[in-house]
Amino acid sequence: MKNNKFPKNFLWGGATAANQIEGAYDVGGKGLSISDFAAYKDPYAGERVNNFTFDVTSEELKEYKANPEKYNFPKRRGIDFYHNYKEDIKLFAEMGFKVFRLSISWPRIFPTGEDSEPNEAGLAFYDAVFDECAKYGIEPLVTLSHYEQPIHLTEKYNGWMSRELIPLFEKYAEVVFNRYKNKVKYWITFNEMNMNLQSIYTGAGVLPDTVADNKLQAAYTASHHQFLASALAVKKGKEINPDFEIGCMINQMESYAKTTKPLDQLQSLKSNQLNMFYPDVKVRGCYPSYIFKHFEENNIHIDITEEDKKVLKEGTVDFVSISYYMSHVTEYSEDATELAGSFDSPIKNEYLELTQWDWPIDPVGLRISLEKLYDRYQIPLFVCENGLGARDVLTEDGKVHDDYRIDYIKKHLIEIKNAMDAGVEVMGYTSWGCIDLVSAGTSQMTKRYGYIYVDLDDEGNGSGKRIPKDSFYWYKDVIASDGESLTKD
Repeated sequence: MKNNKFPKNFLWGGATAANQIEGAYDVGGKGLSISDFAAYKDPYAGERVNNFTFDVTSEELKEYKANPEKYNFPKRRGIDFYHNYKEDIKLFAEMGFKVFRLSISWPRIFPTGEDSEPNEAGLAFYDAVFDECAKYGIEPLVTLSHYEQPIHLTEKYNGWMSRELIPLFEKYAEVVFNRYKNKVKYWITFNEMNMNLQSIYTGAGVLPDTVADNKLQAAYTASHHQFLASALAVKKGKEINPDFEIGCMINQMESYAKTTKPLDQLQSLKSNQLNMFYPDVKVRGCYPSYIFKHFEENNIHIDITEEDKKVLKEGTVDFVSISYYMSHVTEYSEDATELAGSFDSPIKNEYLELTQWDWPIDPVGLRISLEKLYDRYQIPLFVCENGLGARDVLTEDGKVHDDYRIDYIKKHLIEIKNAMDAGVEVMGYTSWGCIDLVSAGTSQMTKRYGYIYVDLDDEGNGSGKRIPKDSFYWYKDVIASDGESLTKD
């Protein structure tokens, strides 16, 4: 780090999602979301701990609706932020947060997604949350769609497979933009849109068994419809408040070639391209040329009309935000579908340590990602998710000593600053799960990310008490010193 301090206007904070913290799934007129049907399945069963519970099939959805009492749905209860938001935001303020990333639950505003009028109780709840943030000078960074689509839209339209969702999303966005135009400046339209390639149910509300014949076709069709909805929302937001800053987001998975073999290098290029495809469309307002070869190789046909092209061009974003947890290693394969990649790479990097969930720890990979993204787009970047999931232990004296988390975040923040020293414009950093929350992938509480321990287990047992960890006080010092403390012992 050439200069120990981050800029004074750097947005320090933390990130969450409504479906993972709010709870109160049947309170205040809220409708059910796709995440409300992510049933808990023992993540430690079988040979590995990453038993993702992303997808829900048609038969599972039918069973869950018919017999909900037989299943554990952790995202229905979250950590009860709905009733504890004042206490939680006060703790964020104590750490010195400048920004708090959260999402609005679409079915809390439009319970079915097709309602003629918005749910006032839902709108009032977010008014109260944003007012509480303002009380402490915390800027909200709000995601419009973070795996929280109304389940009704999945049952009726099979989610984003249908263009019918585009005007429904635009209506939802317009309502919240108008309601909070003087309370929220920073927005993200869709969380991790490239997650459609990993879990089309989680990312797009599409039942995977209905598109089993060509999942990639379905993933890119749904993505196209989300591109259009995002662009229309950006355009509408700018009309409502020209000072809005509206960004896109991807799960950044920097890919390294396994060897110096040219074909491995090509594979790495292709894998990175498929990641960049999503911000390419949202930043540049058009489909990149390389994607059409990928479509051809995988029998993918997307109906891109002239009107679609116009919409995409008129709704480009102001910044690119990323989640970054790890890098990947790729090697050449003749199977082109493998280029879509997976969230957890099967090839491990021998030079990197692993987390308890076997995710490689690669702070330099974050710097590489930031420098590549900025070279490509030349617009501001935002690291809006990054963090370490671990099995934290609450000691008998009521403390959590999480030096491993401090070490992880410290190294990643140093690399962010190194990227900034190299000329990259980074708006801010919101570490993931700043307060313990329900895991997106496994629906468990055991995998904890927060600076604040929440006394709940995978079954929802516990007091729900909030307890600052050692990392809480460490991050507080980092923010207070504008990052200068990162280079001190």
